[in-house]
Amino acid sequence: MKKYKGILFILLSAFCFALMGMFVKLAGDLPSIEKSFFRNLVALIFAWIILKKNKVHFSGKKGNLKYLIARSVAGTVGILCNFYAVDHLVLSDASMLNKMSPFFAILFSCILLKERISLPQIAIVMGAFLGSLLILKPSGVSLISFPALIGLLGGMGAGLAYTNVRILGEKGEKGPFVVAFFSGFSCLVTLPYLIFHYHPMSLGQFGCLLLAGLAAAGGQFSITTAYFNAPAKEISAYDYSQIIFSAALGYFVFGQKPDKLSWIGYAIICGMAVVMFVYNNRKSEKFC
Repeated sequence: MKKYKGILFILLSAFCFALMGMFVKLAGDLPSIEKSFFRNLVALIFAWIILKKNKVHFSGKKGNLKYLIARSVAGTVGILCNFYAVDHLVLSDASMLNKMSPFFAILFSCILLKERISLPQIAIVMGAFLGSLLILKPSGVSLISFPALIGLLGGMGAGLAYTNVRILGEKGEKGPFVVAFFSGFSCLVTLPYLIFHYHPMSLGQFGCLLLAGLAAAGGQFSITTAYFNAPAKEISAYDYSQIIFSAALGYFVFGQKPDKLSWIGYAIICGMAVVMFVYNNRKSEKFC
């Protein structure tokens, strides 16, 4: 039952994050750091209300603090990189690069959780990276475009962040507190830039950032709940539904049409995600 709850919430998070990307892009040419601040400020207020309503507090386990900080640092880097990619790439391309996170999560799980990676898993991860190269599109003087590289770095940050979310769930932290800690940390980190390099925004841009923050809050709570209920190997494949939502929003809202190489890259990465999902499930059944 917890597995199906995890699947439901990861689908909900995928839709929310696709909406967030759309609103971030609609906010226009504001700096990524400024967009990140307002996105996390809304999520922080939302999380704070839930903390007060449900009387959720820090577990008191000092050992969890390092994982909370690691989750927050990695998540902040991931958001800043993702927002930059959203502003400079086709929306579905930026989303797809960010969705490399489950593969990075496997690598970080090997390091942090001492989980062994089998040869088939290594082959699947390599396949996903090959798919990402079709989105990165080597061209011109540089081997890869800078915005696409930043987008890939955002996926790496998200992968490390979600690995720490899983650790915190196993160590007894509550989801709302994890979201609140991360949102507060991210706001503090980006606040100095906002003070000294604030770019005035229109009422419409401010509204888009508020909506982006609400969508992000929904995504954060949903994905935290998802990973609290089921391990990544059982639900991560469903996270790739975000690319479908993003492609649809990109087409209907911005008139964006990904090129053939991008679609091939999407197919390869989504295919590798499904193969990884099936492989891990069969492996788990074998040892049951």
